[in-house]
Amino acid sequence: MDTIIVLDFGSQYNQLIARRVRELGVYSEIHPFHYNLENLVQPHIKGIILSGGPNSVYDEHAPQITKELFDLQIPILGICYGMQITQYLFNGTITPTDKREYGKSALHITQSNPLTKGIPSSSTVWMSHGDHVDALAPSFDQLGHTDSCIAIAKHQTKEIYNLQFHPEVTHTTYGKQLLSNFVLAICKATPSWRIENYIEQTIQHIKDVVQKDQVILALSGGVDSSVAAMLIHKAVGKQLTCVFVDTGLLRKDEGNKVMALYAEHYNINVVRINAKEAFMKALKDVTDPEEKRKVIGTEFIRVFEQFKQEHANARFLAQGTIYPDVIESVSIKGPSETIKSHHNVGGLPEEMNFELLEPLRELFKDEVRQVGLQLGIPKHMIMRHPFPGPGLGIRILGEITDQKVRILQEADHIFISELYAHDLYDQVSQAFVVLLPVKSVGVMGDKRTYEYVASLRSADTIDFMTATFSHLPYEFLDRVTTRIINEVQGINRVVYDITSKPPGTIEWE
Repeated sequence: MDTIIVLDFGSQYNQLIARRVRELGVYSEIHPFHYNLENLVQPHIKGIILSGGPNSVYDEHAPQITKELFDLQIPILGICYGMQITQYLFNGTITPTDKREYGKSALHITQSNPLTKGIPSSSTVWMSHGDHVDALAPSFDQLGHTDSCIAIAKHQTKEIYNLQFHPEVTHTTYGKQLLSNFVLAICKATPSWRIENYIEQTIQHIKDVVQKDQVILALSGGVDSSVAAMLIHKAVGKQLTCVFVDTGLLRKDEGNKVMALYAEHYNINVVRINAKEAFMKALKDVTDPEEKRKVIGTEFIRVFEQFKQEHANARFLAQGTIYPDVIESVSIKGPSETIKSHHNVGGLPEEMNFELLEPLRELFKDEVRQVGLQLGIPKHMIMRHPFPGPGLGIRILGEITDQKVRILQEADHIFISELYAHDLYDQVSQAFVVLLPVKSVGVMGDKRTYEYVASLRSADTIDFMTATFSHLPYEFLDRVTTRIINEVQGINRVVYDITSKPPGTIEWE
């Protein structure tokens, strides 16, 4: 199967590059920047993409590659740092910008080329860099620029292309067209990668790995863990036991709903464990978000280890870990900087008595949903908004208490209920309420109040790596705010978060 290799220099977008290539129907893999050149000289590898990264090419410990990479006669596209390291090796000049260029810029194409075919002479691109190419290497020609930098370049005789902007980010208007030009026209890769193939290969892989052993799956009732459960169940059947841990940090009545859901739709063994007391005790006085995630991750494992004592044959712990979890916790194959630890990735304790089984680890959310639909999971379950593994623990900023959990459960229930009532739930990608660690003065019934502030958060996204805030109607926001303030004792002020990702993340912690 034709493949595009992404070499990771530490970009937070490296998984997104691979995702965009897969959208074109071409399989893509990510490997560290120091990947062995011999592994790249194979007939099915049709192109190489050099990712961005946080370093300057002049940094003492900046990731470096050998110039021999460019002699493989394989088309190469360098993005951001990938452009800078290319120019550095070919004797171009890279200098720091006066100030970091971050956000949208206007691209002006000055020379036509197969890479820019179908892209207008002026369009919007997304920048994120502190250095730029001040002067191209003598063997390169400029194809386009922004007001502040050389934005597109090509080697005069080789299929080597450079971009200072990020085509993989949705904010780049014609990014998908540009990547299509590179992958399909320049690399001539055949679009033969399909979700159906992934399902078949993954089920076989699970069979080969698990064999006759038992698997315990951490079931949250959300999309990711449900799809993981179905994949593993198809592979090993009754060897799978799903454990639903009620942490006390779930949405209102979520525990009962999850158990009813699985009883109605699946013939999978599900065990419910009420662990609220243990989680709340472990989280007492913990306010740092990273520490919360690690505490929650540790408690999850402790619950499963205790459960395992009664299931001695359970060798594997399965989780619904997906690509965005991994890339924001730790780069799976490269030097990316950690954004935040996910309880089921970066939050896991170092010593565990399980082997991890994560069949969705290399899929994005929309791909996971495609797998779920292919496996026959009802659409209303597949299209549920994501709910984080740490639950409300990372939606209560600051210390977690029983009172704050109750307040947030009620407020969140109102928000989600109103989204359904106004046929807005399926129009947005992820919506929830965050309880802030501040109080404000208000007036209710002629009396002074001093209560918590809640923030509504609703995001629109395709891949959950980039997102924009949902443009919900003012009348709707007014109704939700009125209901929360009137019905939830403990909140007297509601705000709406209009931050995009990047620079923010969808969750607050």
